[in-house]
Amino acid sequence: MSNAPASSPPINVPKDSAGLRLSVMMFLQYAVWGVWLPYLANYLGAPIAEGGLGFSGAQIGWILGLAGSIGAIAAPFIAGQVADRYLNAERALALLLILGGIVKIITAYQTGYMAWLFLSVLYSVLYMPTLALTNSIAFANLDDPEKKFPPVRALGTIGWIVASVAFPVIWMQTDIQTTSSWPFIAGTDKANATALIADALIVSGVVSIGYAVYCMLMLPKTPPKKDVAHPLAFAEAFSLFKRTDFAVLTFAALLISMIHQCYFIRTGPYLENAIGFAGSAVGPVMAIGQVSEILVLAVLGLFIKKLGYKWVLILGTISFVLRYGLFAFVLSSEEPSKGIVQAAMILHGFNYGCFFAGAFLYVEKIAPQNIRHSAQTVFGIIILGLGPVLAGAYNQYFDRFKDAAEAQQYQEFWWTQSAMALIATVVILALFRQGREAAEAV
Repeated sequence: MSNAPASSPPINVPKDSAGLRLSVMMFLQYAVWGVWLPYLANYLGAPIAEGGLGFSGAQIGWILGLAGSIGAIAAPFIAGQVADRYLNAERALALLLILGGIVKIITAYQTGYMAWLFLSVLYSVLYMPTLALTNSIAFANLDDPEKKFPPVRALGTIGWIVASVAFPVIWMQTDIQTTSSWPFIAGTDKANATALIADALIVSGVVSIGYAVYCMLMLPKTPPKKDVAHPLAFAEAFSLFKRTDFAVLTFAALLISMIHQCYFIRTGPYLENAIGFAGSAVGPVMAIGQVSEILVLAVLGLFIKKLGYKWVLILGTISFVLRYGLFAFVLSSEEPSKGIVQAAMILHGFNYGCFFAGAFLYVEKIAPQNIRHSAQTVFGIIILGLGPVLAGAYNQYFDRFKDAAEAQQYQEFWWTQSAMALIATVVILALFRQGREAAEAV
């Protein structure tokens, strides 16, 4: 899933009207994303004869990486300056969702690389600000945000899981039957299953437009803020780089964001082509990580209290080392173990919860109150903006690893991913010193 900060104690959705409406908002917000992202790389990279578009790994990397980067960089300006200054937040959210939904539907019918790249960048610029807007709407309308926001936000992760599992089961499979192992509902892929992935984009677009209608009719009115900072106010937060702990954390986060972005580029094709999962099982298998994410976020506060931020961050980076190492290790066997791969997916909860959520929480603790929001913006732009751009360049290097039949080989890729995470671990272990503010907060 995305790297946006979140925390989730056990899920007990608020019973009040606002809580329920905001929970539905979060569910739809991430369902719009989750219905297509796990499968997109499979569709883009599959041969044209098999229903895909035949793009190279480098092209896929730029489509996903560059789009995400520009969207992440644009988000603070669109959500913080245009939406917060001139429109009610729920109306701004609806407008962006309608435009984004139309772009996503148009994208489904494109077959050329440049059209895909341009439309993906445009969609990201429209969608990424909605992540911040949903958080703002929730905080503004919950009477006890610190207590009630986490379970509301957890519905977003559930929306991702439901969308990523339901689409392939309903649309890409035939002979649907229950099984005793994950995914619990499985069947045979339709002959044109790869081509049908394009329909996920249409579904996302339609749901996005329907979600926009919901925003206009059902969400609480959230007027513009009068005290929004100047668009370049976040520049003040660069003073934090004078702190060794912030500089070290940012460097490690940049490495981790690169390999995390490449995870979304390479994992779908890896699961289908190297491990042997059905194309329609890609989403359910990856959803194991989202289930784990909810559980880890529920106890993240306890981890921080018992271990401190440094060791929580190290737990996060080590989980990347182990997960990607296991992805590489199973390829040493003639019949790669699907069970080991599925078990490795559980580590995603530690990847996201301990490292990404832990890092955002740490920045929140050490930043002076007057630049706290700006610090989060700077940190987010670096790991969500710069990281994916670097990932696009880094990812294309691995296109050269192919066998005699020109099939992509993944072992070198996953070992490199694991090594990058190990470097981040060593950097934090050797150089990171937890700041006094964070230590006192624990």
